[in-house]
Amino acid sequence: AAMASSKGLKKVLLMGKSGSGKTSMRSIIFANFLAKPTMRLGPTLHVDHDNVKFLGNLVLNLWDCGGQDAFMEAFFNSERSTTFSGVHVLIYVFDVDSHEHKKDVEQFRSCLKSIQDLSPDARVFCLIHKMDLIKNETDRMKLLERKRKELTEIAGNRQLTVFRTSIWDETLYKAWSEIVFQLVPNVNKLQEKLEKLCNLCGADEVVLFEKETFLVISDAISRKHQDVHRFEKISN
Repeated sequence: AAMASSKGLKKVLLMGKSGSGKTSMRSIIFANFLAKPTMRLGPTLHVDHDNVKFLGNLVLNLWDCGGQDAFMEAFFNSERSTTFSGVHVLIYVFDVDSHEHKKDVEQFRSCLKSIQDLSPDARVFCLIHKMDLIKNETDRMKLLERKRKELTEIAGNRQLTVFRTSIWDETLYKAWSEIVFQLVPNVNKLQEKLEKLCNLCGADEVVLFEKETFLVISDAISRKHQDVHRFEKISN
């Protein structure tokens, strides 16, 4: 908790059941893995800690928390204070292929309660992951809306943002770009400068990517573009 409060260091919890794809998505975004080799990654044992430097002073203190029952039990009990104190962002990953819906929801409730008690100002994001397993786009959208409604009801007064994700398309980069955007200090000033640059250059569009991960940090547009996924396709 003391570390997390250091200037520029943002504690990010990555949680969800074992096998939901947390480590795979982390490896693709922060270690430049391709999607296919992530299939060989083993389960996370307890917690993997990573400090990822962004934009000079911003450092993501990423906690990839193992999702096996014994670890989850410890996070919610004996290690509750260590795990949930000083958190800036909670990212909770749901596996669309899970056959333990009731248990998944109960663990999410425990997670929200711990965050509410120990890091009440933390932002919460839910990723409905492995969406590529659902082949029909209409079915994907229906599932996303159903999950969004369910999770919003569970969260009550706490605001949360729900994304659909897959390691096989641009949705993963879109979600993580928006999450990181929330952590960037003085983002409004950054936006203003990009808009000025866009006008000075007479550009249709100016986009700021983070150089290591290629996540989109901000953009300025003077002319509408047809492809709404163009940034994430470049990232991907």
